[in-house]
Amino acid sequence: MRLAGKTALITGAARGIGLAFAQAYAAEGASVVIADINISAASDAAASIGENALAVRMDVTDKASIDAGVAAAAARFGQIDILINNAAIFTAAPIVDITRDDYTTVFDINVAGTLFTLQAVAAHMIDREIKGRIINMASQAGRRGEPLVAVYCASKAAVISLTQSAGLNLIRHGINVNAIAPGVVDGEHWDGVDAFFAKYENKAPGQKKKEVGDAVPYGRMGTPEDLTGMAVFLASDDAEYIVAQTYNVDGGNWMS
Repeated sequence: MRLAGKTALITGAARGIGLAFAQAYAAEGASVVIADINISAASDAAASIGENALAVRMDVTDKASIDAGVAAAAARFGQIDILINNAAIFTAAPIVDITRDDYTTVFDINVAGTLFTLQAVAAHMIDREIKGRIINMASQAGRRGEPLVAVYCASKAAVISLTQSAGLNLIRHGINVNAIAPGVVDGEHWDGVDAFFAKYENKAPGQKKKEVGDAVPYGRMGTPEDLTGMAVFLASDDAEYIVAQTYNVDGGNWMS
């Protein structure tokens, strides 16, 4: 097992991609911390994994909440070896309809949440001389602009840039920072994405989802499980010489 003896803290891990990461890491021998703003769902997720999983309530927009989650993880498992910054939200609107509240909320979670959770865990790793792994969740949307998705695209572009800067800064401490850029991943969150496009592109419910799935060169939308191989690899010793990179895992949607 490639992650035996390691502890991973995963934000937004009560469901979807984050939960798939937690399950994959546990299968590779890691203890996992399910960090989520929804503590009830996080507790259910942790219970489904077993005794090597801990649920903590974490609001990534609140430094005190981040610090408390990191402290709880360290108290239970001794230290944190791996962080996945997975918590994020999506929004869409034409440029002239973007609100400051939408912008602030998306950047608070997707960018500031990533930065300050990374900061807290990196400080923990440096203090304990842990040669850790930090994985940020970017997106193919961070590789390009989209007519209705300016704020989300910009937030994920910022995550890619943050990964580069943090990776270059932290590797001197033996901490590898990299990112994964998924494409279109099926799941309950896509109901909300589809609803935005139904509203602004006058599409029938489900139409946008079918269109984007059909457009993937691989032939279908991704699943959370399609991302777990890269997440395990980047957390493992096999990725020791990889620094500040963002990997597309998208069925061929984007080539960079």
